[in-house]
Amino acid sequence: MTIYIDIVLIENLIMNSIILLATGLILKVKIRIIRIIVASLLGAIYSVVSYMSILEIYTSMILKGILSIVIIYIAFNPQTIKQMWKNLLIFYLTSFVFGGAAFALIYIIKPQDILMKNGLFLGTYPLKTIILGAIVAFILIITAFAVVKTRISKKDMFCKIEIQLKGKKIETTAMIDTGNLLKEPITNTPVVVVEHTLLYDCIPKEILNHLEEWLGGELEHIPEAIKEEYMAKLKFIPFSSLGKQNGMLVGIKAEQIKIKVEEKEKIKENIIIGIYDKSLTKRGEYRALMGIELL
Repeated sequence: MTIYIDIVLIENLIMNSIILLATGLILKVKIRIIRIIVASLLGAIYSVVSYMSILEIYTSMILKGILSIVIIYIAFNPQTIKQMWKNLLIFYLTSFVFGGAAFALIYIIKPQDILMKNGLFLGTYPLKTIILGAIVAFILIITAFAVVKTRISKKDMFCKIEIQLKGKKIETTAMIDTGNLLKEPITNTPVVVVEHTLLYDCIPKEILNHLEEWLGGELEHIPEAIKEEYMAKLKFIPFSSLGKQNGMLVGIKAEQIKIKVEEKEKIKENIIIGIYDKSLTKRGEYRALMGIELL
């Protein structure tokens, strides 16, 4: 069986390019085609050298690892060690999926002339077979990562919390909001935003149903006993959100909050409860918003 070096080079250049392209799409990094091609060409040249057994040292696992790092730096130019290891991990995972798809395709088409040398599958099967395998693997891995990411995101988006306020306990579901950096400005205490209807057993309805009046200082219709008890306890928390650049929340300090993640509990003390006078969601999937830093 005659194997042409240029075919080996082209096949590996195509496969490497598609693997790196898939890796870049999964990582959501800026993809530069010239970098992808140069990195893929380096990998393809390694395949040719390995096949021809020009240098036995090229079969070393250490040098293969170094080559992978060089390919990642050329393709994506990671700026930190952490980014480099993340890129390298996804690159290897993607390569394994492509390898599995290649094995499956070889099993299905059962080419007559095929051999393995220095870790490379070689044969006289047409180039379109290689491209078809690469396309199938590309679709598989992009779809798989999208599904896994969606499921993980939904699972990690919510948690159960238990608020202890004025000696009473309130349980609800909170959404973990990565953009929620809300803090009480004087003490820099984190704020958990909660729907006002959850607090009816803890705080007088004269406060909860008239939050705008408390913010505006219009307290004529509020009983004096309530004003005296809560005037010093209530906090005023400025916030910005889409459509409301200079908003204000009424808040009150909770004794503690229990955060339940899977089967573990974390207790946070002296957290401010920001009282929201509307519903956070139409379907009631969650009734509180919590910043990720509390985890």
